[in-house]
Amino acid sequence: MVKMEKPWTLNQAQALFDLPFFELLFQAQQVHRLHFDPQQIQISTLLSIKTGACPEDCKYCPQSARYKTGLKAERLLEVKQVIESAKQAKQAGSTRFCMGAAWRNPHERDMPYLETMVKEVKALGLETCMTLGKLNDQQAQRLADAGLDYYNHNLDTSPEFYGSIITTRTYQDRLDTIDTVRQAGMKVCSGGIVGLGEKVTDRAALLVQLANLPQVPESVPINMLIKIKGTPLEDNEDVDAFDFIRTIAVARIMMPTSFVRLSAGREQMNEQMQALCFMAGANSLFYGCKLLTAANPKQDKDQQLFRKLNINPQATETALTHQQQIERLQEVMQQVDTVQFYNAAL
Repeated sequence: MVKMEKPWTLNQAQALFDLPFFELLFQAQQVHRLHFDPQQIQISTLLSIKTGACPEDCKYCPQSARYKTGLKAERLLEVKQVIESAKQAKQAGSTRFCMGAAWRNPHERDMPYLETMVKEVKALGLETCMTLGKLNDQQAQRLADAGLDYYNHNLDTSPEFYGSIITTRTYQDRLDTIDTVRQAGMKVCSGGIVGLGEKVTDRAALLVQLANLPQVPESVPINMLIKIKGTPLEDNEDVDAFDFIRTIAVARIMMPTSFVRLSAGREQMNEQMQALCFMAGANSLFYGCKLLTAANPKQDKDQQLFRKLNINPQATETALTHQQQIERLQEVMQQVDTVQFYNAAL
């Protein structure tokens, strides 16, 4: 089994990608079992607290104001709407509640609302996560003081390929935001996207960047591009399933203590592909909700897959039995205004 210490080199990461498929999965599963229960999975719920009209030009994102995707922009949700959705998520069995806003950065006028959201969601017994764009030191500290557990800020791809996808924010800007979050004492959620048109070397370089951060992200979302009509990447080639699984496996080996999350694109994955992702070391996912721009597998499909694989969702504080949680999930998710749900990992 490959055992290496930081700093990881691009050659080392590339060597992992070049391993025979089953050897790579075997090594990834060994690493996974050293740090996690292979039958446990962490579940999160996502909510868009402010949708659309983002000034950034990320070529994959329908929320950019620069692209005509038919997405209707919405203002910041009222605190009570967010709290109600968080209560439903907890009743449904989620352990982390993620709140995403389509901003370049939050304005000072929004900070009191964001702090209140964090405090009240935290009071429900849920882990809290936000993705709001770039933060300054003061904003990060205020969110940390309010009790925010995680901040999501993806690197998306390699430094070399990044300029082909985004021009309105530099790679260093993203690294600086991650450092700002760390200095404030919050945990980091940061990953990337497969299928942007990048090469395998770009995937390796992305994972090198993440694994060589001063402190490895506690949560690493690996997204598969959802091709949205109206965005510049709508005609990109589909990602090969085995290439995606390889990326999961290499992420697991290079970041052994991180939760590796299946994020965007799960609707395009069959059960067998998802099972191999879990075998490769994925142990977190977004669950039981419709993403803003594309469907996510329905909660009953996820539960069926969990039962087939004998996977147990990570424990959450609830008086409901497992079966009651399943039934409650089916009930509440039918009531939620699904247009509010947003893939905060992008």
